[in-house]
Amino acid sequence: MNKRDFAALSISKEMLCNLGEIGFTEMTPIQEASLPYILEGMDVIAQAKTGSGKTAAFGIGLLSRLDVKKFRVQSLVLCPTRELADQVAKELRLLAKFTHNIKILTLCGGEAFGPQLGSLRHGAHIVVGTPGRILKHLKKGTLLLEDVTTLVLDEADRMLDMGFSDEINEVLDFVPESRQTLLFSATFAEEILSVSASIQKDAISVKTTHHEVANKITERFYEVQNGQKIDTLINILSNFKPNNVIVFANTKAEVIEIAETLQKNRIDALAIHGDLEQYERNDVLVQFANKSTPVLVATDVAARGLDIKELSMVVNYDLPHTQETYTHRIGRTARAGAEGLAFTLFAPYEEEKTEEYRSQNRIFEDAQSLERHSGFEMKPQNITLVIEGGKKDKVRAGDILGALTGEAGLSGSSIGKIDIYDRQSYVAIEASKIDEAYEKLKNGKIKGKKFSVWIL
Repeated sequence: MNKRDFAALSISKEMLCNLGEIGFTEMTPIQEASLPYILEGMDVIAQAKTGSGKTAAFGIGLLSRLDVKKFRVQSLVLCPTRELADQVAKELRLLAKFTHNIKILTLCGGEAFGPQLGSLRHGAHIVVGTPGRILKHLKKGTLLLEDVTTLVLDEADRMLDMGFSDEINEVLDFVPESRQTLLFSATFAEEILSVSASIQKDAISVKTTHHEVANKITERFYEVQNGQKIDTLINILSNFKPNNVIVFANTKAEVIEIAETLQKNRIDALAIHGDLEQYERNDVLVQFANKSTPVLVATDVAARGLDIKELSMVVNYDLPHTQETYTHRIGRTARAGAEGLAFTLFAPYEEEKTEEYRSQNRIFEDAQSLERHSGFEMKPQNITLVIEGGKKDKVRAGDILGALTGEAGLSGSSIGKIDIYDRQSYVAIEASKIDEAYEKLKNGKIKGKKFSVWIL
C-alpha cells in the first residue's frame, strides 16, 4: 500500500469512501506528516501554507473525534479573516459528507449578530470563526465551549500579525484544558513557538519544508567611486526589485540624507535613528513591518529588536566596522528557509579592509556593472491608518476588523497587520483601498464609539 494512501490511516470506511468521492486520491505532504499524530489525539504544531491541504489535515482529525449524537460544540477553529473562515467551513462540510447531521457554523465579525444568535440556539458540532466575534459570543453567554475536544488555530502567524493575541488568550479561558490543540502557521517565528509552548502539551512539530536551505543569502560587494553611492543603491534596487529592504548606514546624518534622497527619486523610504522619540520610532517600525513602506534606512542601534519575518534584502551602505556587525545585519534576511540578498558598498580606499570579507561564496563586482533603469520607483503595498484609541480604550483587533469589514464593507484580504498600543492603533490597508477605509472609519464607529482617524 502506498504510504500516502488515506487507507493507511485509522479512519472509518465511510470517511475513506467520501474522500475518494470528493477527489482526495492521496495525502499531501502536510497530511502525511501530521495526520497520524492528529488521529492519535496528540497536539501538533505544523508549518503549512494555504493550498498545502492543511484544512483536510485538521478536518479529518476533528471529524474522526466527533460524537454526532452529542449535539454540542466539540471543535473550535479560529481563523484570522472571515474569508478564510468561510473557506474552511466549506471544506469541512465537504469532508463531513460521510455522515448525516453534522452541523458546522461560522461566527465572524463584519456580519450581523442577530442571525448568529439564532443559529447558535439551534446548536452546532463545529464552530469556525474569527477570535473577536467568538469572544463576543462567549462573553454574552451565547456560545458554550465546555465540550470542546479539539481546538485549531489556523494561520496562527496571520492572527498574531492582525493583533489577535489577547483575544486568543481570552478564548482559551473558555476551552477545557483537556483538549487537543492543533496550530498551523506559514512560519515558525519565535512568537509562534512561544504561543505553542504556552497553549500546547508536548506538541509534535511538523515541517514539510525541511528540504529548503536555511539562511541562503547571495552576498555581493560593489566598489563604488566617490559621489556615486546613492546612484549605486538605486541601481541595486532597480536591478533586483526587492519587496522590502533595510539599508544600514553608520551615522544618523547619513541615514536621514539617504532616506530623503530616495524619496526624491520616487522610492518610498523612512529613516530610523537614535534621536527619534518613542512615538516616532513606533510610527516608522509599524509602517515597515506592515508593508506601508518598502525601504527602511537605519543605524545599527536603531534597528535593534526589529524583527521582520520576510525581508528580501539588506544593503550595507557603509562597510561595517566589524565582521560580527556584518553577520548580524545580513542575518535579518533569508529567515525560515527563504532566500535573501545582501549587498555591501565600499570605497576604493577600503579595498584592503575588504580582504577579510573575501571568500568563494561572495561576489565582488564593480558598481559600473549594474544596469541603469530609468523611471524606476518603489511604492508601498499598504498604507497605514492610525486610530486614536487603543488597549486603554478597550479597543481590540476584532473590533477594528469588524468595523472595516462590516459597515465599511472592506474585504478581509484588504486589511493587513493590526498593531494596538495603549492609546493608538495602527492598521495596514491595501493602498488602493486607503481612501475608502479612511472615509468609512472617520464617519463610522468602533464598538459604538467615535475615534479620531488619520492616514500616517
